[in-house]
Amino acid sequence: MALVSVRDVVKHFPVPRSLGEIVHGRRPAVHALDGVSLEIGAGDAVAIVGESGCGKTTLGRLMLKLTEPTGGAITFDGTALGGLRGDSLRAFRRQAQLVFQNPFDALNPRFTIYRAVAEPLLNAGIPKAEHADRVARAFRRVHLPDLERYLDRYPHQLSGGQLQRVVLARALVLAPRFLVADEPVSMLDVSVRAGILALLREVRDDMGLTAVYISHDLALVRYLCERTVVMYLGTVVEDGPTGEIVRNPRHPYTRALVAAVPVPDADQPRAPLPISGNVPDARQPPSGCRFRDRCPHAFARCAEEAPALRATADGHRVACHLDS
Repeated sequence: MALVSVRDVVKHFPVPRSLGEIVHGRRPAVHALDGVSLEIGAGDAVAIVGESGCGKTTLGRLMLKLTEPTGGAITFDGTALGGLRGDSLRAFRRQAQLVFQNPFDALNPRFTIYRAVAEPLLNAGIPKAEHADRVARAFRRVHLPDLERYLDRYPHQLSGGQLQRVVLARALVLAPRFLVADEPVSMLDVSVRAGILALLREVRDDMGLTAVYISHDLALVRYLCERTVVMYLGTVVEDGPTGEIVRNPRHPYTRALVAAVPVPDADQPRAPLPISGNVPDARQPPSGCRFRDRCPHAFARCAEEAPALRATADGHRVACHLDS
């Protein structure tokens, strides 16, 4: 059984009346997610990739019950998240944690580092007598063993790489089973990214974590994840083994993402990207296939019918009429 199951999930964000006109007598809404389904097995490392605005962060927040879906259902270890309240919700919070994109914004600037990392223990009702030992273990996990050097400091006194290790320690202090990391290295200097990526991989292996990494960087997810889910404008367009998706992308949008990955040799000639134009307005997504306005292979059926996510012989799931 999957640890996390997402079934036909929809999430629409109503647009404030001051920011949009009434369309067909109804208040407009941003279609962040429309009919997303996927399953994540225990111990899996899954990447969710796509352009900004594709819905990947919204999906991550829904899986952590930080946002409620407009429709559909999400289960964790067989339990529906929608019905969690009180003690059952607190128990779920102990098992599922988030690593934020920007470590500078993720920590309260008025809290010492010790208080910031111990805060989840306090919220979970862990006896205070256990806090110091649990915080020390979390710091050792993220390779910050010199505890006395950090505990009485404040976030502004640490570097970006140190802060991201502290944020990860805070996420791990409750020994969770499920971790969502939202662009965990995008705000860091290139010089420290490799160390954080290696740490994420090490922690996941050592703790047996089920992990979801949200990113737009295919080079990053190839290092961290066995499986990749590609999203476009609120829908899943491709899902499969990461190595296969990078080597043999099936969906035209995935091919464009792979083609956009930078190459080490700046003088190496690059073919033009196989797509053009911009992402459509998420308040009024195109009919049929949402990628059709930018797809070089679009034909009449693409405007009339949304492609289903179908399994292919090489282990992919692809939502494209060309593969049907």
